[in-house]
Amino acid sequence: MSSAALPKHIHSTGDLPKVAWAKGSYVYDADGKQYIDGSGGPAVYCIGHSDPEVNAAIKDQLDRIAHGYRYNFTSDALEELTEIIRRRCGGTLRHMVYVTGGSEAVESCLKLALQYHAARGEMSRRRFIARERSWHGNTLGALSVSGFLERKRAFEGSLLEVSRLSPVNAYRPVAGATAETVGEACARELEHEILRLGPENVCAFIFEPVVGAAGGCVPAPPGYARRVRDICDRHGVIMISDEVMCGAGRTGAWRALERDGVEPDVMSVAKGLAAGYLPLGAAIYNDKVAEAIHGLHGAPMTGHTFTGHTACCAAGVAVQKIVERDRLVERVHAMEGRLHALLSAATQDIEAVGDIRGRGFFQAIELVADRETRRPFDGERKLFMKVRQQAFANGLICYPVGGNVDGVNGDVVIIAPPYNVTEGELEEIADKTAASIRQVLAAEGLA
Repeated sequence: MSSAALPKHIHSTGDLPKVAWAKGSYVYDADGKQYIDGSGGPAVYCIGHSDPEVNAAIKDQLDRIAHGYRYNFTSDALEELTEIIRRRCGGTLRHMVYVTGGSEAVESCLKLALQYHAARGEMSRRRFIARERSWHGNTLGALSVSGFLERKRAFEGSLLEVSRLSPVNAYRPVAGATAETVGEACARELEHEILRLGPENVCAFIFEPVVGAAGGCVPAPPGYARRVRDICDRHGVIMISDEVMCGAGRTGAWRALERDGVEPDVMSVAKGLAAGYLPLGAAIYNDKVAEAIHGLHGAPMTGHTFTGHTACCAAGVAVQKIVERDRLVERVHAMEGRLHALLSAATQDIEAVGDIRGRGFFQAIELVADRETRRPFDGERKLFMKVRQQAFANGLICYPVGGNVDGVNGDVVIIAPPYNVTEGELEEIADKTAASIRQVLAAEGLA
C-alpha cells in the first residue's frame, strides 16, 4: 500500500521525510537536510547515532548468533548486562525480566506486582493506583494506569479500573497547596485512597519520578518519593517506579529515584538502556519481590519470545559500557544547570514561556497564555504540534506535547539531548528551540 493511499490519520504529524543516515547529534534525510537531534528522538538516543563501538558489538553478536531463546539458553550478553544493571541500580534491585520496549517493561512491572501478592496468598490485592498526567505505555495494562486522555480515549471500556490521583507538579500545585507543600499534599492523597479502597485490595502505586510526555519533565518535589515509600511500606503496597523515559542516566543519575534517596520495589527501564540501537527494556525487581515469587512459583510468570534477545542485550552492554567509561551520567548531572541556563537565556524575551523545568538532560519549556495566572493556551490551537513542525523545518528535532494541564489544554516542548552532546550543540538546540517558538507565536498572532 503506498503512503499516498494511507488513511489521513496515519500522517497526523504531516508528511514525513525519509531518514537516510545519522552521526552523533545529527540526522540527515534523503534530500540531504540536516537536523540536530535535540530530544534524542523520544528521549532515546542517549549517546547519539552511529557509534562505531556499539555497531561493532551488534555485528559481532550477529556473526555468532542473533537470538538464543531465553527459555532454552542464557548468553554472555544477557549475563553481562544483568551484572551492569545490578551494579548501576545498587541496593536490592538485583532481578530482571528483559523485554523489547517501555510498554512491555511497564506491563511486566504490573504483572510482577500482582504475582508478588498472589505468591503471598493475597489475591484481593488487585487494584492499581496511578496519577493523572502520566504516561506508562501503549499496551492495555500500561495504558490503563496512564493518565494521558488523548492517547486513551479510543480504548476506554476495555481498560483496567484504576484509581487516579492528582498530578504532582510544583508549577501547578493541587488546590490548597503551594510549590513547597504540594509533595506532602499529594502523598496524603495517596494514603487516603489506599485507606478508602482498603489496603487489602491495593496491589501497587505506579509513578514517574520525573513525568515525561504527559506532563513535560515534571520532577517529584523534595520529600515526595520518601513519603510514598513510607506509605507503601506501611500498607503493604508495591511501589513501582516507571523510569522508561527518565531512567538510565537521563536525569543525572542512573536510577532517577537515586536523586530522591529512594529504592522502589519494582522499576521499568527502556529507552536509554540500549539507546535505540536495538529495542530493549527491562522490569527490575528487588529481593523482597523475588523471594515471594521465586519461592512459590520459581520465576516470574511474564516473558515474551524476544525476552533477553541476545543481540539486543549485546547492544545494551555496549551502550552501557560507553556510558560508564565516559562518565556520561556524571556529565549529565554536571551540565544540568548549563542546559537550563541556555534555554532560559534563549527564551528570556518570550512572554509565553511560563516555566522551564526538569532534571539532567530531561528539561521542558511550558508555554502559557498568561504568566501571572499560568493560564494555558486553548488546546484547539495545538501550539505544541505547530512548534514541532516549525522546529523540524528549522532543522531541529524536539519533543513537543499537548494537554499537560488538564488532558486537553497545555503546551510543552521537551529537550532531551544525547548525554555526550557538545557545548556548541547545546547552544544550537537552545537557539533553534527559542526561534521556533517565536515564529509560531508570531504566526498565531500571540507574540
